[in-house]
Order: sequence, then structure tokens, then C-alpha cells
Amino acid sequence: MHRNRSAQASPPDVQQAGAWREFGARLRHWRRRAGLTQAQLGAGIGYDHTAVSKIEHGSRRVAPRMAERIDELLGAGGELVAACLHAETAGLPLPAPFTPGLLRPPLPGGVPDGPASVPGSARGPVPGSASAPGSVPFDPVLLAPARLPDYGLLCPLHDAEGCAVPPPKELALLYDEFRTADPATAPPLDAATAHALAGLLAAQLRAAETGALAGLVAAVERTLHVVLARLAVAPAARRRPLARLAAEHAHAAGALRMQDGRNATAMACFDRALTWAGLAGDRATQVGTLSDLSILARLDGDPVAALGYAREIDRVAPERPWAGAMGRISRARARALTGDVRGTVREIALARADLEHIDARDEADVPWLSIASMRLRVESAAAAALRDLAAAVDDPRLARRALAATETALGLLGPTQLPSSRLLFTVRAADCHACAHDPRTAVDLLAPALESVPVAALPALVGHELRGLRERLARYGPRAADRLAELAGS
Repeated sequence: MHRNRSAQASPPDVQQAGAWREFGARLRHWRRRAGLTQAQLGAGIGYDHTAVSKIEHGSRRVAPRMAERIDELLGAGGELVAACLHAETAGLPLPAPFTPGLLRPPLPGGVPDGPASVPGSARGPVPGSASAPGSVPFDPVLLAPARLPDYGLLCPLHDAEGCAVPPPKELALLYDEFRTADPATAPPLDAATAHALAGLLAAQLRAAETGALAGLVAAVERTLHVVLARLAVAPAARRRPLARLAAEHAHAAGALRMQDGRNATAMACFDRALTWAGLAGDRATQVGTLSDLSILARLDGDPVAALGYAREIDRVAPERPWAGAMGRISRARARALTGDVRGTVREIALARADLEHIDARDEADVPWLSIASMRLRVESAAAAALRDLAAAVDDPRLARRALAATETALGLLGPTQLPSSRLLFTVRAADCHACAHDPRTAVDLLAPALESVPVAALPALVGHELRGLRERLARYGPRAADRLAELAGS
């Protein structure tokens, strides 16, 4: 029985290899029809003739963007683009048709209420244009990047190639057309719309970094509902970019809800993001989501679950140093909660060692990857893990090591970069002083930071850190804890 099943279905890699050979055969047909040699075609697209030969034999792949250039040059009428998309998705576990549960949005019910459109359309204001308390209202679309990748988001069609995002007015119209079109009759996702959707999501996430959370979650989830409606009826060859958009929007919705302290709903969003990222083969979103799930488990005081999510990162992206570093820092934080000194310190050391092995393959996997950004992530997590460990075993030496890592993380931030992260690191530095049995320095360090930030604007993770600090200051008597409560407004 087992042998019969094997004979009936080819492994995914065999299916994909066959699809690329089919693409090569079609390319050869259209090249000859155009009367071009391999060298002439190569000159037209910036490739050597040997590269064209490899493509025609199916031993070299091409990106969708290059397939579009070749298709246009040879006058193939979209046939080569379709063959490329088929080859990219061949063998991926995308069921047809989708089961209802697979396309279930994170939250039950209909599309979330709130403004539906972006500036420049005839239908109203930008999604999530409400601002944080005390801030000046602004349109997140004005923060849209000029190019992708940006803010951790790849182009859903062209991956990390580097794509132009439409200007704000055009972006607004593209979004509105995508949102209002009938999924059953809508054309396939085109490059301009894909760039607009990814660019708008990057703008919304950047707006959230300023504290303007109100309305953003509903806006992101509204787009997610539309993407899922398109995904439900899309042909198999067109599903991968839509699945990636669904994964990125679900992950973003979860991150925004976690930032607002709604952890249970964030968990539902992350669960769906993992499903769609797996369908799209999007390892960057899978790893980021697993890392956030590990954070949620830690916030719930569940180090076993936190460790489980962290270990899953290795399965998703094995032998990738960037993923290894992400997994190890998550495991370090989980182990610290249990007081495992040796295990925590070892994971931190190995995460730092992983930074030395990041190369071009890793940069192709993750759009936000750079040595500086990964070092910031590692040092931030190392500081938190060592601080948790110092609190668990009451060891001032570990607290001083945590303080050094926190100061390193702060030094990696520019003066105006990521203000919520800077506040988080400042609270963490104060907590390190408290764990080092120096409550006066802890309060003195924290006072300027808290006096300049409205209590209502404090991110949920900062609030979580403050609660831990308050508990530790209470050990030194009521004066320090009362001073912290006064600064925090409660």
C-alpha cells in the first residue's frame, strides 16, 4: 500500500523541478518564435547566454519579476508569467479547494467596523487614522515607504528583489479598488496592487510605533478579510502571494493587539498567521510569529509553552543563522523564568555566535535582516533574560550583566529611532539596578522617562515591565515603590 501511494504522487521537490523544466520549454519555444539566440535574449535581460541555457533546461529558476520582463520582450502574452507562478507554487501544500476552517479569519463575525478607505479615494479617510491620546491626527498612508522590503515586509510577488511602492494618491486608489472588487470576478493580483497593500501595511505598523493604535487593528483586519475572500477563489497558481499577504496581515494584527495588551486575541491572530505563512512558504513570518507566541507564553507565566514555541523556530528554518539566533534568544528568555542559569547563559552565548555566521542566504530569507538589527534583537533579549534570571535567583552579578546588555541595546538605537523601544529599554535598565540591590538609582533613572510620557500612552509591554519593577522595589520598603507608583500615575 505504501509503495502504491508513492507511485501515485510525486514529492513536492520533484513536482517543482518538473514545473521549472516546463517553464524552460515554454521559454525556448517563445525565444525561437521571436527569432532570438540564447545570447541575444540574455543581452536583452542582462543575463549571460549560459544562464539562459540553464533556465531553458530547468536547472535555474527565475523570479516572477524577471519572468514578466522576458514575457514582455518575447511577446508571450502572459504565458511565461503564468508558467513561472505555477513553478513557484508547484508542490506547495495549498489544498484545492480550501476547507472553510483554513480560511477562517482570526476573529469570528463580519468585517470590523471603522473607516474603510485611504486618502484620495471617494470613500473616506485612511484606515486607522485615529491618533494616540494627546497626539496630532495624521494619516498612516503618508508614512508609506517608497520601496519594499520595508518594516519587515517583503513584496508578496517579488520577495526581496526591491520594488517601488505607488505614491500616496495612487496607493489609495489601488487599495480602494482591491477592497471593493467582487472576488469572484476580480482580476489576479497585479504588481502595483501587491506593492500598495504591502506598503500600506508597513505604513500602519510605522504609525503604531508612534502610539497611534486606535483604529489600526480594525483597518488591518479589514484588509485581511478582503485578502481571504480573494484567496478562497484564486486559482492554485495565484495563491502564494495572497497567502503571504494574509499571513503578514494576521501577524500584524496580532502584534498590534499584543501591543495594546489584548493577548488572548493576539494569540488567535498569530495562530492563523502561522497557517497562512506555512501555505506561502514564508519563513520570515513563521519565525516572527513563533517568536511573538513565545513572548505571549512568557507574559502568561508559562515557560514550558514559551520554550516549545522557541524550539519550533529551528524546525521552520533549520540551519539558518538568523533563525538560530531568534530561536536561541527566545529559549534563553524561557529558561530564565525557571532560574536555569547555565541554560540561559549558554543560549545567549550561542545566539551571539550565530550573528557571526549570517550571510547572503539569510538576507534573502528575511527583509529586515542586517547585522545591526539582529544584534539589537539579541542584546535586547539577552538583557531581559539576564534580568529575569537575576530576579529569579537574586544574583546582583547577573543584574549587572543584564544592565550592560541593556546599555548596548540602547546604544544601537538612534536618538529618534523606535521611541517605544527606547522607553522599554530604559525601564529595563532601571529594573536591572533594582535587581542589583540599588533601588535609588532605579527610581532616579526612570523618573525623566515616565514624566515625559502620558500614562495612557504606555505600551502594554512597558506596563508589564513596570509591574515587575514595582514588585522588586517593594522589597526595599514602601518609599521606592510609592515613588514609582507616583511616576506611573497609579
